[in-house]
Amino acid sequence: MTESANQESRPELPSEADGTAHLFRALGKQVRVLRENLAMSQKELATATHCGLDLISAMERGVRTPQPEFLDRADDVLKAGGVLRAAIPDVREAQKKARTRHPDWYRNYAKLEAEAVQLLHYGNQVVHGLLQTEEYARAIFTQRRPLLSEEIVEKRVADRLSRQQVFEQWPSPTFSFVFEEAVLSRPIGGRAVHAG
Repeated sequence: MTESANQESRPELPSEADGTAHLFRALGKQVRVLRENLAMSQKELATATHCGLDLISAMERGVRTPQPEFLDRADDVLKAGGVLRAAIPDVREAQKKARTRHPDWYRNYAKLEAEAVQLLHYGNQVVHGLLQTEEYARAIFTQRRPLLSEEIVEKRVADRLSRQQVFEQWPSPTFSFVFEEAVLSRPIGGRAVHAG
């Protein structure tokens, strides 16, 4: 099968169709280049912008959405001259569209989750999607059957991590997560991923 025929047979993913995945990857690359031009480490940027090191790393790789507040602070810290601030309206618009990034069967839940004032969860199989690390989510999607392509796995990981924006809202919802011991003793992805 030719590449063009293969592309025609594969349905376009919502975030690919609306360009949000490209926006987040491009912003991440811009942040990385600006940081590296200043010879600044990810840790230094994290400290200066009041973010976690993992968040900076994930944003630079394009798997986490740079929040408007981060872009505003980072524009000054990275001496971007307004380049990052200029993207804030596009990020806000992309966040509105994020509800459509998920499969049809999940969209109503994603909308409710994004608007909830209280999130309560009881789990007996896996760690809830909102609490998954990037590596854990990747392990979940790579173990799925039938197998997913590497591109789709990375897309689904990015979409899952984008849901964690709910933790950055103000005022924040109330959260309660209860897991059976089996979830905590099942090392999905291996010991290092499980420890994370």
